[in-house]
Amino acid sequence: MEKKQRVLVVDDEAAIREMLSEYLDSHGFEVMAADSGETMRELLAKNVPDVVLLDVNLPGEDGLTLARYVRERFDLPIIMVTAADEVVDRVVGLEVGADDYLTKPFDPRELRARIKTVLRRYQRPGTAPVTPAAGQATQRVPFGRCTLDLDRRQLLDADNREIPLTSMEFDLLKVFAERPNRVLTRDQILNLTRNRDWDPFDRSIDIRIARLRKKIEADPDKPATLKTVRGSGYMFVPSPG
Repeated sequence: MEKKQRVLVVDDEAAIREMLSEYLDSHGFEVMAADSGETMRELLAKNVPDVVLLDVNLPGEDGLTLARYVRERFDLPIIMVTAADEVVDRVVGLEVGADDYLTKPFDPRELRARIKTVLRRYQRPGTAPVTPAAGQATQRVPFGRCTLDLDRRQLLDADNREIPLTSMEFDLLKVFAERPNRVLTRDQILNLTRNRDWDPFDRSIDIRIARLRKKIEADPDKPATLKTVRGSGYMFVPSPG
């Protein structure tokens, strides 16, 4: 039997949680529901979902804060939901790592379509991490102020401490590490990471590049390692030396 995909619904309105749970369950999803950030964390500690549906206007910790929490710790698609169709909320939501955005009230059928779309973006062929043989040196690539360990799939800072990295972020860095000083278009990046369900004209890649710059660049606002080539794409420029 095919495993059901799990949706975590985070909303403080009981009626919405119940409606979405019933609707998504009837369409083959397994649903977890949380009414607050605290409950969300408890559920995440027990079972990691396939996608998070996160209301922006939560009491206490708001959805934007919780989106940062999820994005820093899990490689999961996030769909933000808000009662107000405000551009500022939408932009901030995307900047903190949301993959999509819905405004209340919404048609559950549209939500289901959005969920399917973001899940396709995150589907990856299963690959086991490569473990070097005993005594074998790992392959490391200097990346700005950090070092990328290709064998252990880790990003390390100057003190050799691991920096949290999602699998998609590692895949992006690996693509650049293997093609230094080459301009890569968004479409090439999609092909090389095998994430063909990303749209080369949406902001998915740009958002992830922005996140990576915050981790590897000395000055993310003036990137010297992952450079933007206007009108073309991005280029990895190794540090001299």
